[in-house]
Amino acid sequence: MTIKTWLSGLVLACLPVMVLAADARTQLRDFIADVHTATGRFEQVMAGGQGAGRTQSGDFSFQRPGKFRWEVRKPYEQLIVSDGRSVYQYDPDLGQVIRRSARQAIGASPAALLFGSGALEDSFDLQAQPDRDGLQWLRALPKGGDAGFVHVDIGFADGLPRRLELLDAFGQTSHIGLEDIHANPTLPADRFRFQTPPGVDLVEMN
Repeated sequence: MTIKTWLSGLVLACLPVMVLAADARTQLRDFIADVHTATGRFEQVMAGGQGAGRTQSGDFSFQRPGKFRWEVRKPYEQLIVSDGRSVYQYDPDLGQVIRRSARQAIGASPAALLFGSGALEDSFDLQAQPDRDGLQWLRALPKGGDAGFVHVDIGFADGLPRRLELLDAFGQTSHIGLEDIHANPTLPADRFRFQTPPGVDLVEMN
């Protein structure tokens, strides 16, 4: 085997991996199509504005379409649960639960990108971004004017989202790292059910 033949074979063998790694849009679409349930951990850090430096961490899980559980454990407890019809935001310190329709709360939000299904281009303009920090990046800009954020950048590695950077309407950026992601586990049937605790106020938001 000549060196030229060996090099040609090496390039051809590596080409599919290189193409996949360079295309965050494809990774997002494959993630939505192939990963129906997932669990993992998150850490969120705020930058800019009054919340600069504030950090939250906890666990998340989801089941398509539209069911998810986002549980903040530190520095305080807070729970956001969607059963696909309603989204519940529970703040134990306030003794309050806010309930919104899932369509209103998720809509063109980052949750729709990661936990929803369907045609992304209906709600977002997707733009490839330069690779950085060992990740392949994609920017999603909401088409509607009521999304509550300017854009969200999603960094992918090995077909999974590893980082989100969300710029909100107030100029604050949320940096969210996702770790220990397990794709397609079997989840308990009650994972995405929410029962308002006794003595807690339920506030309906229309």
